[in-house]
Amino acid sequence: MGTPLASTGEQAEEVVNRLEEAYPDSTISLRYADRLELLIAVILSAQCTDERVNSETEHLFEKYDGAKDYANVPQDELAEDLNSITYYNNKAKYIRSACESIVEDHDGEVPDTMAELTDLSGVGRKTANVVLQHGHDVVEGIVVDTHVQRLSRRLGLTEEEYPEPIEAELMEIVLEDYWQQFTHLCIDHGRATCTARNPDCSACVLADICPSEKGDGEVDLASGDPW
Repeated sequence: MGTPLASTGEQAEEVVNRLEEAYPDSTISLRYADRLELLIAVILSAQCTDERVNSETEHLFEKYDGAKDYANVPQDELAEDLNSITYYNNKAKYIRSACESIVEDHDGEVPDTMAELTDLSGVGRKTANVVLQHGHDVVEGIVVDTHVQRLSRRLGLTEEEYPEPIEAELMEIVLEDYWQQFTHLCIDHGRATCTARNPDCSACVLADICPSEKGDGEVDLASGDPW
């Protein structure tokens, strides 16, 4: 069992420093050419791998050009174009509805505020944060996906269970300059080492400061279950 640093602020800073060294090129893995493509890719990425999304959007972005195309396509046709994506019927509805709003209420442009983005169909705070950060260079918060949720609990940075309260706690302890990068570092480490089912604690650069480390620790703090 690793021993966390004295405060969660110190713990967060050390986590960022070590992960930056381990993953110096960490960045978003979704592929897109503009803000609308980013928005659509993030909507599609819910409960789906970025690799699958990138494969699907390669032909999707060739077929559709702008919000009007998505707003006007028949629901069944768009759903068929997305049929290898999880929950593709619902996501097709979200995309069509969001694009209708973008055309009707925002002159065809993806909005640049949290309130306007989260008013769009299928867009929660996580999706809005990604679009703001990578589409508009606006960093208002920390994107809490499943990797950030899992790692922040395992590392003792929070005891909260759900994304929004986790984000609020992380914003208090992660330096603001690292809010965006913190997510990418957690995603890379979560994919490479700190996986959900069988983390490789023996190869982890954070093992000595991780209270969930399997060597001596009895509980996975991410789930509360025993190892």
